[in-house]
Amino acid sequence: MNLSNFFAELKRRNVYKVAVAYAIVGWLLVQIATQVFPFLEIPNWVVRLVIALVAIGFPIALVIAWAFEATPEGIKRTEVADTMPVVAGQKKHAWIYVVIVGAAISVALFFLGRYTAQSREGGRPPAAAGSLPQKSIAVLPFDNLSRDPDNAFFAEGVQDEILTRLAKVADLKVIARTSTQKFKSAPTDLRDVAKQLDVTNILEGSVQKVNDQVRVNVQLINALTNAHLWAEIYDRKLSDIFAVQSDIAKTVADTLQAKLTGSEKQMIAAQATTDTTAYELYHKGRSLWGKRTGDNIPKAIAFFEQAIARDPNYALAYAGLASAYILSPFYTGADRREAGSKAKEAALKALRLDPNLAEAHAALGKVLFFSEIDLAGATREYKRAIELKPNDADAHHWFSNDSLAALGQFDEAIAEGKRSVELDPLSIVINADLGETFFYARRFDESVAQLRKTLEIDPTSFYAHYNLGIALQAKGDLSGAITEYEKAKQLSDNPAVATFWAQAKAHAGDKDAARRMLSELDEISKHREVVGYLRALLYLSLNNKDEALRWLEQGYEERDGSNICWINVDPLLDPLHGDPRFEALVQKVIAPNTQQK
Repeated sequence: MNLSNFFAELKRRNVYKVAVAYAIVGWLLVQIATQVFPFLEIPNWVVRLVIALVAIGFPIALVIAWAFEATPEGIKRTEVADTMPVVAGQKKHAWIYVVIVGAAISVALFFLGRYTAQSREGGRPPAAAGSLPQKSIAVLPFDNLSRDPDNAFFAEGVQDEILTRLAKVADLKVIARTSTQKFKSAPTDLRDVAKQLDVTNILEGSVQKVNDQVRVNVQLINALTNAHLWAEIYDRKLSDIFAVQSDIAKTVADTLQAKLTGSEKQMIAAQATTDTTAYELYHKGRSLWGKRTGDNIPKAIAFFEQAIARDPNYALAYAGLASAYILSPFYTGADRREAGSKAKEAALKALRLDPNLAEAHAALGKVLFFSEIDLAGATREYKRAIELKPNDADAHHWFSNDSLAALGQFDEAIAEGKRSVELDPLSIVINADLGETFFYARRFDESVAQLRKTLEIDPTSFYAHYNLGIALQAKGDLSGAITEYEKAKQLSDNPAVATFWAQAKAHAGDKDAARRMLSELDEISKHREVVGYLRALLYLSLNNKDEALRWLEQGYEERDGSNICWINVDPLLDPLHGDPRFEALVQKVIAPNTQQK
């Protein structure tokens, strides 16, 4: 049979008609599956099954059309039908009606879907439409359905890993775990949660771990419409949990129509470790580090070290260890120089194992700022961390409040600080430090307002109270400042809090308060470090600029970046501006440090 005869035979056997009719009806079925099923909360796998069956059925329908013919006596093989007499007046236009009706319904469903999608995006009240970005998501805590309560850390780890992978996608806004942890895994009022976190979408789920088996149940919900966008149940071996997390993150990003670069796809699929025990230990440490209270930092360090012992190539665990060590002096009174040295060693080890690990770059930036007064180096590392993980609230936070603020680049510092608050809106530290950045920028009213907002989140935060005291003091409200310092003193025995209270009392006329505090610091220094900055503030309150300068210079020599880096923008040090010794010290601090990592 030549080609022209073949096409003529296709026409004679009605294969063309069947193809057109099948395409129309198939498209109708696909439109029903994609437009109607979601409203009925039918799982996504059913939609995919319908599409697959329609595609598979097409060649089957063509084969049947070739081999069989519809006759008044029923379905006959084509060879038999050809020998049957043609019925007079027989019409063969039924297929046209099927095509027309099917096409009409398909087009109607298509435009209905487009209209309802636009309505969901643009038809909500103006306030919500303007404030909640569509490509935004909060991953809420996953329910631990295991009988062993110790597996709660494992469930937290699954949530954190999914969140971390999504945070690497620049086209998404992903809320940090610090803020999402404040909610239940399945809150009753999703709209309220979305409003508090400033997101449109919520991912919630549960984890059940039994021996070497794990079940992960997830569902993605538009919190404003309560529409279920996607749901899936994964039953896997425990060793497959890493692939499950990658698949969930990739599917969520695709469902929200986020644009993924090639490097982002690679980072989402990357596995930090293949050791499930090391994985659990790391996430225990991560959970404790996020609390930053009491003895949680030392406990976090212990878990990170155990994770590293299990997997010496676990770069993320080294980055966690670095972040814990560098913050330990402030929260636990650990030796600052020893902690800084260990933090740098861990951060560099993490980067040797994975040069593209955002958490390691952020940790190294903090080390360079706090321990080495290297503002240029810190800036470089923070920028790299944000490039690698655009939704890293800590990186935006540290970049804002550290190097940008210290260098007086306040517009960018405040923008970065606001971005960190957007990504972690319920974090006490991030909210308080935005208030501190306003303080350095001498926008005192905004500083006070931001710190009062922070205290609305947690009235028991000593950190927010004493920063509010600093802002009020700079604004000229000494009595208000003293009141806030006293509240902070009731909540913490940190020597810095008592020092700020004493210097404020001295400025108010009680010079003995500063002298007594200097004596107390002498006693405290016998068993823990007392940074020079605190003594400098006390001597300034006693109008002794020479001693204040001597202690600031000592702080620089001892590389106390956690205080000295900001001396050029610290309003409490205004009386020293213009003094040649002070200006020389400022130049040492803000001058580019050429030391390489």
